[in-house]
Amino acid sequence: MITKRIIPCLDVKDGRVVKGTKFKDLNDVSSPVELAKFYTEAGADELVFYDITASSDGRKLFTEILTETASNVFIPLTVGGGISTIEDFDRVLKCGADKVSVNSGAIRNPSIIGEAARLYGDQCVVISADVALIDGVYRVFAKGARENTGMEAIDWIKRCVDMGAGEVVVNSIDTDGVKKGFDIPLLKKVCEAVNVPVIASGGAGCIQDFIDLFTEIPDIDAGLAASIFHFREVEIADLKDAMAKAGIPARI
Repeated sequence: MITKRIIPCLDVKDGRVVKGTKFKDLNDVSSPVELAKFYTEAGADELVFYDITASSDGRKLFTEILTETASNVFIPLTVGGGISTIEDFDRVLKCGADKVSVNSGAIRNPSIIGEAARLYGDQCVVISADVALIDGVYRVFAKGARENTGMEAIDWIKRCVDMGAGEVVVNSIDTDGVKKGFDIPLLKKVCEAVNVPVIASGGAGCIQDFIDLFTEIPDIDAGLAASIFHFREVEIADLKDAMAKAGIPARI
């Protein structure tokens, strides 16, 4: 049985890890380099690094801090933020990323997904979707959840996978930072729509939220969280021990 992955997320702004609620009210947390070292040793299965203001600022992802962070990570590293061209994919991979996450760049230019998949392989291309429920319809947001694209989210995610995305990160804006559990209804719809790994993001507040996620959606591949790991509210070792006791496969 495939083990479920536990993935801490580093939301990076101006070279520092920050965390907010529903993508707003960002507060300083720590150095991404120090946190990367910590999570590598703490038993994380993968790590995600997002330069969260690159797209909204209209700039390229900062590569200096990424290179230093990547050099301290010995688990798979996914990197996103300001990815809009094949050159961006190449630059980030050369900085040490294993996978590249694209969001706003794919919304502006969907062909980048297929082009990147052909050059680097499907497994390297991650579609990250920021999604909120608007008037009963799941909509995709761009530019760090600041701009409603009007696109229906499930159709968009399915289209991205059909074009070559090998993994999906579903960021629920409605549950982000709220710590009341993952967005189970949204995640179920995504898992039913695609046949590639799906990562749940947004809403984790305690160990039980992960147990509920993997129990209610057996097909989900991973749970991603930030503040509960950053502030040591949940220790990854304790989480994985609880998962094992609940019969959920985890890499101990």
